[in-house]
Amino acid sequence: MSEGSNQAADAQATASHRIFLGLGSNLGDRDANLRAAVDRLGECMQVGRVSSVYETEPLLVADQPLFHNLACAGTTGLEPLPLLHALKRIESDLGRVPGLRYGPRQIDIDILLFDDLILSTPELTVPHSAMLERAFALVPLAEIAPDLRHPIARRTIAELASRLDASGVRLVGAL
Repeated sequence: MSEGSNQAADAQATASHRIFLGLGSNLGDRDANLRAAVDRLGECMQVGRVSSVYETEPLLVADQPLFHNLACAGTTGLEPLPLLHALKRIESDLGRVPGLRYGPRQIDIDILLFDDLILSTPELTVPHSAMLERAFALVPLAEIAPDLRHPIARRTIAELASRLDASGVRLVGAL
C-alpha cells in the first residue's frame, strides 16, 4: 500500500472533521468528470450528501464553455492543508492543468467549509474566500445543507443563497 493510500485509509478511519466541497467542470464530459471526482474523493474523505448538478455561467473569463457544478458534504480525518493537497492531487490526476485560474478545466474542487474553522494562509482560505458572492457554490450547497451556518457571516447557507442573483444557475438533475 502506498503512502497516499495509507493516508487516505487513516483519514477515513479517524474521520472527525465535517467538510463541504464545491466541484465544477466545463471541459469534455462534464458529468463524467464530476462522477470521477466524487468517486476519487473517497480516497481522502467519507462522502456523504451530494447535491444535484447545476449548469452555470463561467465567472471572470466569459469566453469558455458553461460549467456543471455540485456540492458535497462528508467527513475526513485530514487537517485542512493535507486535505487541500489530496484534492489537488485528484484534480491533477483527472486532467486539471496546474496554474490555470478561472479558465476552462476538466475538474475544480474547492474546500468551501471545514468544521467551523476560520483560516487564512497563503495556500488556503477557509471558509472559501469568494463563496458568499458565488451562486454556483451556494445554490448546490443550500440543497444539501440549508441550515448550516457560515462561520463568519453567521447566516444559514439557505439565507445566503437567497440573497444572490441565481438566474445563471440552472438545475440539470442528479449526477
